[in-house]
Amino acid sequence: MSSPSLTLAAWAGSWLSGHASPDDVIDALHEWAPMHLVSAHDAAAASATGLPDRGAADGAALLLTLVRRIDTAAGAGVHLVLPAPGDVRALPAGTAFASAALAAGEGVVVGAPGTPGVGLVPTVEGPDVLRWTVFAVPSVPEPAVDGGLGAAEFAIREAVRDAASALSGIPTVGTDGRRTDPRALIAEEVAELARHRYPASLPPRAVRVLDTADQVAAILAVAGRGGGMRAGSASGAASREGALQPLWTAVREARVGAVAAALRAEYHR
Repeated sequence: MSSPSLTLAAWAGSWLSGHASPDDVIDALHEWAPMHLVSAHDAAAASATGLPDRGAADGAALLLTLVRRIDTAAGAGVHLVLPAPGDVRALPAGTAFASAALAAGEGVVVGAPGTPGVGLVPTVEGPDVLRWTVFAVPSVPEPAVDGGLGAAEFAIREAVRDAASALSGIPTVGTDGRRTDPRALIAEEVAELARHRYPASLPPRAVRVLDTADQVAAILAVAGRGGGMRAGSASGAASREGALQPLWTAVREARVGAVAAALRAEYHR
């Protein structure tokens, strides 16, 4: 898993469709932090969810109560969003949730498209604390990526090919100045992502797409760090970053598409 939002979307969706227990979801969330705080962004969010107007409630279990309440009321599911500057598809324009999700690079929307729902955005508040801020969403947008697992798999395969080219240009320099094989750094990145489990109910094809996306993301993360150290100028670093952006877009789209397709499959089993 690449983010707390992906964990919540995948596991809560599996739970809502009857393929995972609440304890399974809570255990998966606790891999990110032992303490989860849940707070309403404003009075509208508190009214929509039953959360206190002020302060934060403790416990990942509260997230499940909130998701169940909204999902049951709307008759809909859970949607992962992974926005980035210049790519704000599936965000409700002009909302506080959109701003927060863009700043965090992630979020979860609960509700049926075209109806009121809620948005959740996680932020790290320390090595052991993850805060989920809950926002009222006046109208849930349509999903950003809806091409199914086939489209997600094709896109990420193309990104693998292009990422291989990026890998060839990574200098063998570590962040501490020592010469380091970039493949070792990539393996470390992949291992960190692999700590987080997927629900057993996710289709194998979806897991394959998500794993491949993690591998590409690891390459891009290492390439970005290496490129910045050897670029020799701010313009050189910006040029490399610009070359990697389309690949990051492919990674985000593959993750969103795989989760959306997997959860649709679970709901219709």
